Amino acid sequence: MRCFQFYLGEKKDESKTERSSSVPCSGSTFTDPGVRRSGSELNSQTASDASSESRGRNQFPILSDKPSNLTVFTFADVKSATKNFTRSAKLGEGGFGCVYKGVIKSLEEPGEKVDVAVKQLGKRGLQGHKEWVTEVNVLGVVDHPNLVKLVGYCAEDDERGIQRLLVYEYMPNGSVEDHLSVKAVEPLSWAMRLKIAQDAARGLTYLHEEMDFQIIFRDFKSSNILLDEQWNAKLSDFGLARLGPQEGLTHVSTAVVGTLGYAAPEYIQTGRLTAKSDVWSYGVFLYELITGRRPLDRNRPRSEQKLLDWVKPYLSDAKKFQQIIDPRLERKTIWKSAHKLSLVANRCLARHAKTRPKMSEILQMVNDVVQASAGLGSPHPPVKQKDPSEETAKKGKRRFMDIRVVDGGWLVRILSSKHVKTC
Repeated sequence: MRCFQFYLGEKKDESKTERSSSVPCSGSTFTDPGVRRSGSELNSQTASDASSESRGRNQFPILSDKPSNLTVFTFADVKSATKNFTRSAKLGEGGFGCVYKGVIKSLEEPGEKVDVAVKQLGKRGLQGHKEWVTEVNVLGVVDHPNLVKLVGYCAEDDERGIQRLLVYEYMPNGSVEDHLSVKAVEPLSWAMRLKIAQDAARGLTYLHEEMDFQIIFRDFKSSNILLDEQWNAKLSDFGLARLGPQEGLTHVSTAVVGTLGYAAPEYIQTGRLTAKSDVWSYGVFLYELITGRRPLDRNRPRSEQKLLDWVKPYLSDAKKFQQIIDPRLERKTIWKSAHKLSLVANRCLARHAKTRPKMSEILQMVNDVVQASAGLGSPHPPVKQKDPSEETAKKGKRRFMDIRVVDGGWLVRILSSKHVKTC
């Protein structure tokens, strides 16, 4: 089974990757390679795409030499699995393209059928293709229970042109972002949030420290953490992943891409990427679990729009701290556990990247919080959510907001209609 060779850094004459979150569509994605942090705002400035440490390291030879067990699907296979990409099978749409629910024959039990999620590359040209190749390379060789499994891919030409699709294991319970939303039917319990924090830390620890090469996720956020049938959390969407620096080097220099509210300040300012950038994002995510709020929410009052700025005044006093805990939780019962988790988050959010712990150390800290919180209940899942494809078939509508930074200014795109056109 062949893997694809792809590039680690963007060439200066190439357009920069434009990215929005996978299904469900949300979040604020920035792509300007020169984005710098000034106070608490993000503004366009100049930043280097490359450094002397990363020049000449464009290819990803380690992964392309690894054996892969991915299945190669024909386009006819994928069309059949999704019933010709019927509207009722559509789960949503992200920056990559549309995602559909499909059914294929089990590769392990030929007589059985299994559900899959099929991601179809939209008409985004070279950059979308590069992200598709990255997913194939990364998920084709990694194997961990807290990473979404890539079953296979399709790469062929037909009368419509070049077809690029990815076939994943189906994650029926959606993303963590779904269940933290104020629109969630039943909020995640505190015990479930702790388990999700554990699962996500395990996934990042594997990527950073448990292989003979390091992978930096680069777009860690709640919408990229999906929940399987047993409510296990798994990292997904590796289109922006990068191989970590070679031995003796301190960082990888790349164009600055990611999601506003999650990206580490030193990465935004310099384009220098390290595993500690993921650690920062994980710290932001812990506060997301504690508060039930998004890292950046323009719909809130101005003083509350940026999560990290909003929580700061409440961290030094125990009584004040209770006020930032998600009001849907039993604040008086869980506040001690939540405060302990906030201390872990604070370690992740150290201003100087070198002082942040490694993910394996963070995982141990989270494990300690979980053990100390054993009396707060077991991580029972919330009420079973309806299948998104069933909802799409019944209602035939979808609404989302996609906020991007384009040429240093805000571009807000809101889609709200009775019917969403099939991509």
